[in-house]
Amino acid sequence: MISSGQIRAARALLNIDRKTLADLSGLSLPTIQRMEAAESVVGGNVESLVKVVEALRKAGIELIGEGDPSQGQGRGVRLIEPAQKREPGS
Repeated sequence: MISSGQIRAARALLNIDRKTLADLSGLSLPTIQRMEAAESVVGGNVESLVKVVEALRKAGIELIGEGDPSQGQGRGVRLIEPAQKREPGS
């Protein structure tokens, strides 16, 4: 499963906009916008999700599932705890 936050974070790491991701994945801009607007896990057409994941992978992004180890050797970012669950001052 891919989350809307992962898509936004991947775009930020690549320094690309939604239109560029749409072009890379062969999807429309409104489709990318809908994916990024999802509350958490992106639902919808599996084929579209696969296209986004593959486009991000080809661009150098490894999407890591919750609790999964990273297979890559480059730099990365991982959310370890949702911000709303953190204790104040931590």
